[in-house]
Amino acid sequence: MNDSNRREFLKFIGVSSIGLATFPLLKGCSQLPLISNKGTFPTNEDELILRQGLNYQTLISWGDHINKSEIFGFNNDYINFYELSPTELILWVNHEYVNPLFVSGKERTKKNVDIEKSLVGGSLIHIRKKNNWNLVESSKYNKGIRGNTKIPIAYNMNIKGTTLIEGTLANCAGGKTPWGTILTCEENFDNSYGDRKKDQKEVDTKNSYLHWEKYYPKNIPEHYGWVVEVDPLTGNAQKHMNIGRFSHECATCVQTKKGNVVVYSGDDHNDEHLYKFVSNHSDSFKTGTLYVAKIENGKGLWLPLDIKKSPKLKKEFKSQNDVLIYTREAAKVLGATPLNRPEDIEIHPHTGHIFIALTNNKGKGDMHGTILKISEDQSDYAALSFSTETYLLGGKTSGFSCPDNLAFDKKGNLWFTTDISGSALNKGVYKTFGNNGLFVVPTSGPDAGKAIQIASAPIDAEFTGPCFSPDQKTLFLSVQHPGERSQSLENLTSHWPTGNIPKPSVVCINGPLLDQLTQG
Repeated sequence: MNDSNRREFLKFIGVSSIGLATFPLLKGCSQLPLISNKGTFPTNEDELILRQGLNYQTLISWGDHINKSEIFGFNNDYINFYELSPTELILWVNHEYVNPLFVSGKERTKKNVDIEKSLVGGSLIHIRKKNNWNLVESSKYNKGIRGNTKIPIAYNMNIKGTTLIEGTLANCAGGKTPWGTILTCEENFDNSYGDRKKDQKEVDTKNSYLHWEKYYPKNIPEHYGWVVEVDPLTGNAQKHMNIGRFSHECATCVQTKKGNVVVYSGDDHNDEHLYKFVSNHSDSFKTGTLYVAKIENGKGLWLPLDIKKSPKLKKEFKSQNDVLIYTREAAKVLGATPLNRPEDIEIHPHTGHIFIALTNNKGKGDMHGTILKISEDQSDYAALSFSTETYLLGGKTSGFSCPDNLAFDKKGNLWFTTDISGSALNKGVYKTFGNNGLFVVPTSGPDAGKAIQIASAPIDAEFTGPCFSPDQKTLFLSVQHPGERSQSLENLTSHWPTGNIPKPSVVCINGPLLDQLTQG
């Protein structure tokens, strides 16, 4: 990036920060000190590889006990926390899905399904920092909210006559409310219970590779695909209909100029849409309006998914409940813009701009994805119009492919992870990118505006849920599905982090490089 382009980038991002030097690589290990690695990114090693100046410890792994009766679930994803003190946090961790090979066995039986249901949803874990972060094993806060937990629908709303639902599942990313509760998002629910459209009577189970519907037919697809609010102090949860039903990647909260809470969410499928819910309240989602985005030539409109405001919706849907249950169909009735897998959404801490990861859309020739920037008109999150710009393009030139989860540190540097599918990793157009990675985009210095790889994941894995501790000295990060392409327990593709059976785990990354980036 030349000086002119760098000035334009700094004007675009709207902040100044620190420089980023060029660091050699390091192989991190929870038991070992920093070890230099002569290689360079990308890598395809079966290890969590870090740049020099960083190290990691494994905080918790699938199978570790969080209390006397529950273990840490499988395929940890989104991470957020409730701060008890600067050195004590209640960490919320999503558990997105299971791999029967590891947790239950491929045979479809009720016993195996019950095991699987107990390992999805999320975990609350109390952690304390002395020299390192560790689980407080006897804490009353340690508990699971899982696929078999009874969860009410908020505000006495109902779904096809039901007000109490069994379980949350397919929990991908999420958000945090201004009042301190955690939002966890149900994404690919059809993998467990199938799905159906508005006018279908029978459930379509073509995507239900787990086939839970065979043993729990009363758990209909419409029970899932919602945003779930969890109180980290009690574990109490409720499902929110007002934010809509689709494959929620995230539920990113922010407040309008008047204090009303707004929730941004993407529907993580090809040619699906971007949404926001504008609440009428500053402390709840009890009433408000759900909108979907229509974008053309860099300009956008928020279209209300409200049967009372739209003759088109009134013609196609019987009630507002139906609009919320079949949000995707309602969005298409209004002519919402199809996007290339809208995934995580984060808001810049200084400029207030909205950043969205569009992972890819192979059917449209978008193999590497983009990161999109949205600016609401009048800098008001309640605005009904906005503008868009492409912030970063994935591909060989930029050095990354398939952006997924996003996070900003307090200095305004953008961090993101990548999600090249396991079947495509190190093959074809993705061969030059190696294993999935963690990247940072610094806001100033010689590498301002460039995506710099910070870490590489083990074989078959992806990084998810990047979350900074309150003092920004630790980056909590999920390592999800190492070894997911394994065909048997005797033929494993990964052995991270145990040296034997691969285990999804949460790691804590720290070190002088992280301090340099986040503290400045």
